[in-house]
Amino acid sequence: MREIVFDTETTGLDPSDGHRVIELGCIELIDHLPTGANFHRYLNPERLVPPETTRVHGLTDEFLADKPLFAEIVDEFLEFLGDAPLVIHNAAFDIKFVNSELQRLRRAPIPLARAIDTIEIAKAKIPGVRYSLDDLCKRFGIDISARTKHGALLDAELTALLYLELIGGRQTRLELAPTGGGSADGLNSRSARQRPAPLAPRLSEAEAAAHALFVESELGAEALWHRRRSN
Repeated sequence: MREIVFDTETTGLDPSDGHRVIELGCIELIDHLPTGANFHRYLNPERLVPPETTRVHGLTDEFLADKPLFAEIVDEFLEFLGDAPLVIHNAAFDIKFVNSELQRLRRAPIPLARAIDTIEIAKAKIPGVRYSLDDLCKRFGIDISARTKHGALLDAELTALLYLELIGGRQTRLELAPTGGGSADGLNSRSARQRPAPLAPRLSEAEAAAHALFVESELGAEALWHRRRSN
């Protein structure tokens, strides 16, 4: 199963105010694990970056001036996404900005229903906590020491680690079911615990006979099993 973990950095909070995407970071997952295939681009937003936004991600007008426009990388970007589900932390924000860029180019929007939002998974799994990426990473023991500022590729990497924890961590790779068919619940399958051949008895025939004689004669008719058998 192919999924893409996806994050953006932008010039502001709302594309309807003229804000643009300035960084895209995508990480490919196969069966929930990173493959090493990434897509990462800085973009010229064709506008100035507000100083308060630069303080969040560190991206300046000077740095972005020679970067490509979204229109120049859109085909490569969409090809990398393919038709895979998109794993995003706060999906509505990133999808809104990317769709604004696509609309400028008269391209089809990305449906929000295509996104797997790690905030929504966290709300269902651990209600009543703080759901920022930093807070959830700390809760699951994910190292965020490199996150001195926001960055699309770094945040996508952290989101991938958080996603793995939210869906079951390393246990998602365990195979407990018996091989060669049988019960799907593995450890609860009786056939999985049966020996190919029964163990040999450890009592000799003489010991078994002596035990049977003791039960019948020494304990007498008052023994509990005798009373149950007679009832």
